[in-house]
Amino acid sequence: MAPLFKIDEKALLRKRRAAETRFRLCAISALFLAGAFLVFFLFDITMKGYPAFQQAELLVSVNYTAEAHDNPYAAMDPDMVQIVSRSFTRLIPSMMAENSRLIGTSQQLWVLASADTDQYMKGNANRLKPRHQALVDTMRQEGKARLAFNWGFFEAGDSKLPELAGIRAAAIGSLYVLLITLAISFPVGVMCAVYLEEFAPDNRLTQIIEVNINNLAAIPSILYGLLGLAIFINFMGVPRSSALVGGLTLSLMTLPAIIISTRAAIRSIPPSIREAALALGATPLQVVWHHVLPLSLPGVLTGTIIGLARAMGETAPLLIVGMMAYIPEAPENFNSAATVLPAQIFTWASDSQRAFSERTAAGIMVLLVLLLGMNATAIWLRNKYERKW
Repeated sequence: MAPLFKIDEKALLRKRRAAETRFRLCAISALFLAGAFLVFFLFDITMKGYPAFQQAELLVSVNYTAEAHDNPYAAMDPDMVQIVSRSFTRLIPSMMAENSRLIGTSQQLWVLASADTDQYMKGNANRLKPRHQALVDTMRQEGKARLAFNWGFFEAGDSKLPELAGIRAAAIGSLYVLLITLAISFPVGVMCAVYLEEFAPDNRLTQIIEVNINNLAAIPSILYGLLGLAIFINFMGVPRSSALVGGLTLSLMTLPAIIISTRAAIRSIPPSIREAALALGATPLQVVWHHVLPLSLPGVLTGTIIGLARAMGETAPLLIVGMMAYIPEAPENFNSAATVLPAQIFTWASDSQRAFSERTAAGIMVLLVLLLGMNATAIWLRNKYERKW
């Protein structure tokens, strides 16, 4: 009996191959598009941020007269006052008070230029008047104006003057916050993971805990800020805007990630390791402490570093606990008012001045380098110490 219909196998095969080719092209296009966006982002941030690593300086004559002690603007030419940073002008009376031998003398000093002068020398939009622009051009021709490496960006804290603003206070605040986060989330997270994976009975309560841990790892980070505000500030009385409250809040956010990664690392250890140790008379605690944890340590450290890298880039939880304050000086201890790099970048980004836009991009570059370094360290630890079973 003849078949009711004939199947064209070659046509079906061509159709399948064409569909596979289209799928591969879509996948390659998506990969190329993602790579193009990444390259564009890095290029854009670099082009906007690298000028911030240079700062305009001017060689000016300062006359330490008696009049300058009461009116520091009298120490320099009136046009020169308009192109140098106000931070230097304000220091003249204190310099004369500290060193009386300066009175009646004149010095030539390299001083910071104003933000508008700095932007003019970099070819950006500025508010300098034409005669001040001509003065800057003349000084450049005479070698009295230069663009030097901006060490102040790394050595100074925040400032209302763009030419003085730096990341030192935010960087130290970030370090304090990460130290507190690591000191709390690492031991607590590892112990929770060990108990759930090695000792906890498989019952309804344990299953509920596991589901909630997985859910906590996916909720918006700003909710942890609300939790930190309610528990640590309102209930426990931890100082607002301090590195302590920031570290405690980020510890809550990092815990689920550390627990999940630690459980995965512990689960990857073959049962034969545990069985061999138990057969030799080791207690369950000794099995975990002497065998399971050392062998799973690369995975534990990898998950911890990635969790800390995520915490380092968070801003939303810290906004809620008040770490957006103007902090010109680095915190002295964990209870001092502090800010962090993401919050500092957010503050600069909200300012309309062009010089702060440069510092925003430069701060992003520094933060990206730190995050990439932490992720690279996690990958190196995983590749160096990971064992194949």
